[in-house]
Amino acid sequence: MTRVIHTGDTHIGYSQYHSPVRRQDFLDAFEAVVDDAVDDGVDAVVHAGDLFHDRRPELRDLMGTISVLRRLDDAGIPFLAVVGNHESTRGGQWLDLFERLGLATRLGDEPVVVGEAAFYGLDHVPVSRRDDLDYAFADHDAEYAALVAHGLFEPFGYADWDTETVLTESDINFDAMLLGDNHTPDTAEVADTWVTYPGSTERASASEREGRGYNLVVFDADAAGGDDRVEIRRRALDTRPFVFVSVELREGEGESRVRERVREYDLAEAVVHVEITGEGDPVTPAAVEEFATDEGALIARVTDRRETDADGEVDVSFADPEDAVRDRLDEMALSTAARDVERAVREDTVPDANVRETVKRRVEERLDEEADLDAFEPVDSGPGDSEENDGGDDQSNADESDAESDPAEATDSDPASTDGQVSMEDYL
Repeated sequence: MTRVIHTGDTHIGYSQYHSPVRRQDFLDAFEAVVDDAVDDGVDAVVHAGDLFHDRRPELRDLMGTISVLRRLDDAGIPFLAVVGNHESTRGGQWLDLFERLGLATRLGDEPVVVGEAAFYGLDHVPVSRRDDLDYAFADHDAEYAALVAHGLFEPFGYADWDTETVLTESDINFDAMLLGDNHTPDTAEVADTWVTYPGSTERASASEREGRGYNLVVFDADAAGGDDRVEIRRRALDTRPFVFVSVELREGEGESRVRERVREYDLAEAVVHVEITGEGDPVTPAAVEEFATDEGALIARVTDRRETDADGEVDVSFADPEDAVRDRLDEMALSTAARDVERAVREDTVPDANVRETVKRRVEERLDEEADLDAFEPVDSGPGDSEENDGGDDQSNADESDAESDPAEATDSDPASTDGQVSMEDYL
């Protein structure tokens, strides 16, 4: 029997809401996983990518991660991992640094045997390069085999990777695929193989409302029961609370009603999201946010979903910047591709953690679809055209858990720093 913790998408170094406290939360969540691993005496911790939020993590994030990994090493528990899209660089990976320090093993096409299970790895691969993959893995003599991979696999949400193709074209008969990239935990069976996501260990966006956690995976026919050879159990993590307050204002109701609703919740040290709908009086979001923080919230964000009067003159204020943005966009001769980028940056449906990846994916799609590059030419735009010229990307309106891209290809203001190697060499 082999028991491992399957985790991923820890996104260490993410300063969500520009908050240093939230930045520490992401490291703390990873540390909580390691604490459970040590306390439970598992055979390994398997990480399915996006250990870091960025391909150039700061020194404090690196040192914090090393400190946590040393606890695993001191307990004799191997850390097996693959590289995710957020942390990927052009050359050596940060995971290589940890491997050189003896704190991790980077999985690949050669088996890494722990107990009775052989583990293989498949780093994140951009969609444009997947046709070249042959899924050739070296043989093993272990009782079980698992593939650890990072990507959006079928049959889960926003999938762009054919899981059955991976399994049928592979040289190895895998008992399980342990995945990362989709922040929503889920499990399915594909081609007689268990395929599972543990979800992120911290909420990387407000769309991730359910509690966070990881998987405990047991490779043992007797423990699993029946014809199954793998048992997958979900374990919860105690992370910072998120409080979601929905307020529908009736005619004559305003800010006082919003405050009443906010008071109904325990806000102590929580991240609070207030959503306002209905027909009531205007509300100043900043005033509600200040009230929530005075009530004990760590961070408060207010979204007023009510539409402004389209027939009246729009007065721009800090409470309605979206109107100012739309007006300005209508005056600009933006290309279709530029509108794709603008929507990715501004729209609520793309989590902050995924904006960069979403922008790159949409530009790549335009390059693939527009051989004559018409999509990159400026176009005349009249009022209201911004929604009509968005390119028709069906997935652009989805709440993507972790959009597909290759961050190593992303444009950087400093071309010399795009591969992240200058800072990495200081450690290697």
